[in-house]
Amino acid sequence: MMSAVRVGVGVILVLFSSCLSLLDAQQITHPLDVSALHAVHRKLKDPMDHLHDWKKTDPCASNWTGVFCIADPSDGFLHVQELRLLNMNLTGKLAPELSRLANLTILNFMWNDLTGQIPPELGNMTHLIFLLLSGNQLTGPLPQELGSLSNLLILQIDYNDISGSLPTSLANLKKLKHL
Repeated sequence: MMSAVRVGVGVILVLFSSCLSLLDAQQITHPLDVSALHAVHRKLKDPMDHLHDWKKTDPCASNWTGVFCIADPSDGFLHVQELRLLNMNLTGKLAPELSRLANLTILNFMWNDLTGQIPPELGNMTHLIFLLLSGNQLTGPLPQELGSLSNLLILQIDYNDISGSLPTSLANLKKLKHL
């Protein structure tokens, strides 16, 4: 009787640990990243329907177009590391909510037809190394807040209708290699 109980407990422990392994393998995108991407999607118009899969439930787990993710072992979630939405005929505006993508290192909206100004909130994206916005119809001055992007290597904004002088805060970008 006692050995049957031990076998039963052993089987339960094996099943329990197997279930935990499956849960670990099924990572999901961090909820803040998901809500930020939904806000971005609401600000865009997609006449060619390139972002049709942005209606699926999980951006990272279901491989949304242009969304590249990394796992963060510290919190167990997937986080958006790169948005690669170049040359997709997107119109609309850049969403200030992009700044909620805390792990974003590359933001690439080159060669679309985005309008409006660059949101000052993008200056909060501390991990950003590439900010690629060339070939749109962005207007207005560059926000002073971009000078807070201390890891930025490339700021590409040519072929837009940016006006005004360069903000003095860009002098803070010690790692900047290309403007």
